[in-house]
Amino acid sequence: MKRTLPIVLILGILVVGVLSIKIGSVSTPLSFIFFPETAPEYIKTIIYEIRLPRIFMAILIGMMLSSSGVVVQTVFQNPLADPYIIGIAASATFGAVLAYIFNLPDIMYGVTAFFSCIISTFLIFKLSNRGGKVDVTTLLIIGIAISSFIGAMTSFAMYLIGEDSFKITMWLMGYLGNATWEKVLILTLPLIFSLIVFYLNRSQLDALLSGDEEAHSLGIDVQKLKIKVLAVASLVVAFSVAFSGMIGFVGLIIPHTIRMITGPSNSKLLPNAALAGGFFLLACDTVGRMILAPVEIPIGVVTAFFGAPFFLYLAFKNRGGIG
Repeated sequence: MKRTLPIVLILGILVVGVLSIKIGSVSTPLSFIFFPETAPEYIKTIIYEIRLPRIFMAILIGMMLSSSGVVVQTVFQNPLADPYIIGIAASATFGAVLAYIFNLPDIMYGVTAFFSCIISTFLIFKLSNRGGKVDVTTLLIIGIAISSFIGAMTSFAMYLIGEDSFKITMWLMGYLGNATWEKVLILTLPLIFSLIVFYLNRSQLDALLSGDEEAHSLGIDVQKLKIKVLAVASLVVAFSVAFSGMIGFVGLIIPHTIRMITGPSNSKLLPNAALAGGFFLLACDTVGRMILAPVEIPIGVVTAFFGAPFFLYLAFKNRGGIG
């Protein structure tokens, strides 16, 4: 299963991708998908300008959230640590809302979200650090507190926006319907960068699973490593939130599930979790479009449907580390 897992995930992405192209308010025959030259112009527009960018965006954001979830869980040495649960994403949301208020270009949504995200990430990390070790209970409490505070600031910003705040409300529930090829290109850059950084540091991340003291005895600058990978994790979370809103639990469900199959080694965990995240989010988006078609269920609602029970399961079953 370990060796065939990447192939299974890639095939799953392809199958769900074809299904996602086919379904919608305008059903697309399979013949038009496999032989697009025979399709009418309006079908080509639907496939190439609406559905394909959305499919790619779901895959990219799923990969971003799952890979960042792997790193955050490794750094904090606990399977309950998730970019959304510990409050990183809430600050990214606030930064993106500020970009909307000032009518900034698309790429600036990710930039403002990143700076907001990076500040809260290291504030949470610093406050939860006790004697060189992060206390997970303190981490969760601080994360919830900061999320609540920043959430209040976001709500106030939405109040100032006025009538257009409905668009932000929809976006906050997770929405991929505004996908474009430009956004896909923008998201590809931080994803590739983050995966390279994470994979190059996979051995050092593995050492963290044995504890900070053990990693330090192996010659690893633990604090520098944590700062570096958390900064990159914040970058990808910021861009994913800026372009798709709040899509929770992907960074919680996927790393833990893949870890049970491949083991904790990041050399196998990172690439498989990234693929699984892309598959999971694409599947959730497709399900959200199918259930009440032609009405769409926000993708954040679908992921929460799977993620909330899973989080409760982890809370009761996992009381130790993730090694």
